[in-house]
Amino acid sequence: MSAIHRLAATIETRKGADPETSWTAKLLAKGPEKCAEKFGEESVEAIIEAVKGDRKKLASEAADVLFHLLVMCAARDVSLADIEAELERREGVSGIAEKAARG
Repeated sequence: MSAIHRLAATIETRKGADPETSWTAKLLAKGPEKCAEKFGEESVEAIIEAVKGDRKKLASEAADVLFHLLVMCAARDVSLADIEAELERREGVSGIAEKAARG
């Protein structure tokens, strides 16, 4: 099992955890909107590090983004498996063609 799969599984188990003992449970208890807000904050931090060009800091912020993306999705019952299925559906399709099909 990959690190991202283990992370997604941990987030899933934290849904029912005590918010006093788990950051993930505390964030989920605040609702999907707060989870989305936190994801946005972390995304901006990753953008800043990408512009600065510090690879180590960017990797750290990117890990935060992935974590908070999974928490945000879990808050709306979208699993890593759901995300993977969508990526697989898009595999082999031109990004231009895929985007045009959405509109």
